[in-house]
Amino acid sequence: MTNCIVGNLQDQATVEERVESGAAPDWVTAHWNTFRDGLLGERNDAPFPCFFGAESVANGDPLYTAVSSMTEKNALLNLGRTLLSYLEIYQDYSDRASLVVFFRPPNQELSEGEYHEALWHILQFLHVHDTKPWPKDIPTDPDDPHWEFSFGGEPMFPTCRAPFYDTRKSRYCPIGLEITFQPRALFENLRVTADTAMGERARETIQDRLEDYDGVCPHADLGDWGVEEDREWPQYMFSSDDKQAPDECPINITREYPKSNRLLDDENLLSPPA
Repeated sequence: MTNCIVGNLQDQATVEERVESGAAPDWVTAHWNTFRDGLLGERNDAPFPCFFGAESVANGDPLYTAVSSMTEKNALLNLGRTLLSYLEIYQDYSDRASLVVFFRPPNQELSEGEYHEALWHILQFLHVHDTKPWPKDIPTDPDDPHWEFSFGGEPMFPTCRAPFYDTRKSRYCPIGLEITFQPRALFENLRVTADTAMGERARETIQDRLEDYDGVCPHADLGDWGVEEDREWPQYMFSSDDKQAPDECPINITREYPKSNRLLDDENLLSPPA
């Protein structure tokens, strides 16, 4: 198996080795360094708010990939293939094995609105090329409190970091777009969903840390899946400027299946060198 990071699924040790040896592209190195420092460092004398995420990185639990474009078809097909590979192994790999995705930064600075557009383009692309049906127990309407993005038959929480955050440094990545895909099964296995006592305590701890780390109150859209007044989709990429964020979820979900077989055709998947 190739140890290239771009277009492939890798463990944290391989990412670190490629970065330290100088074999990774500069933009991947920059992504890794800011990701590691952000999750393992402190700000305002406070640790990173999500202690599950920080502990997982400290222990080397996540899996990783890098994507050469936020829009190019073959790059996103490779992302879909990598995400499917991840879903096949993550539960056996580690109980905290999220998938961290680093995207190559654009050639010019993007606005907040353009980053929102990029995220939803990526998620829509993945949905259109999904190889498995949308889960029966997940609604297709993002305005339903039980909706969440799903791929490969698994509901998941894709949380983003991006360059446009001035104050919410817990969501800040100076390099470009970064998405961490977290299957719902990870939260359920750790018993930290909203309907558990452990989940409620975890939520309180994270919110306290958020306020200390960011220096501002937790975002108004922060909530829990399945809670009537909360919605999942605005939490994937919190707004900084409400005028640039979508008012409605810009994704079209259908139960039509199959929509595309492109991820099943290896000839259409080109892995660029790292």
